[in-house]
Amino acid sequence: MNCPTCGKENEPSAQFCGICGSPLTDQQATGIDYGVDSSKPMVGFSEAISLGFKNYINFNGRATRAEYWWWFLFIVVTGVVLATIDSITGIGALQNIFNLATLIPGLALGARRLHDIGKSGWWQLLWFAIIVGWIIMIVWYCKPGNQLGNKYNI
Repeated sequence: MNCPTCGKENEPSAQFCGICGSPLTDQQATGIDYGVDSSKPMVGFSEAISLGFKNYINFNGRATRAEYWWWFLFIVVTGVVLATIDSITGIGALQNIFNLATLIPGLALGARRLHDIGKSGWWQLLWFAIIVGWIIMIVWYCKPGNQLGNKYNI
């Protein structure tokens, strides 16, 4: 049986996880496996970037936390590198072109990430509610997806 917190495989008779100590009794009572979702495999950095550009106008379906946060890391690191190049060369357009090129894919990925937790993609408008909206969005983007499915399963 898998731990609902860390996903580690434990013996069937175990009542607590051997790694994190979480109770395993809820899983026994419900018969539901809350472990790692094998239907959506974990994506790595390059695969997340590839998926981001492949699904650049796809606002349907779901995206995993890993897919979202690898994309976020790509945007931040590339943005910093391009801003540095812009300031050194005096060109000033590289980062702006990159931002425009990744705006729609980023919005689509954000919508799919919100779908994974059962929320509409329109909730991204909370980014305009300074501070409070940012906190809510970050918490939602960090929240595990609904493994049992929701209305956004496609």
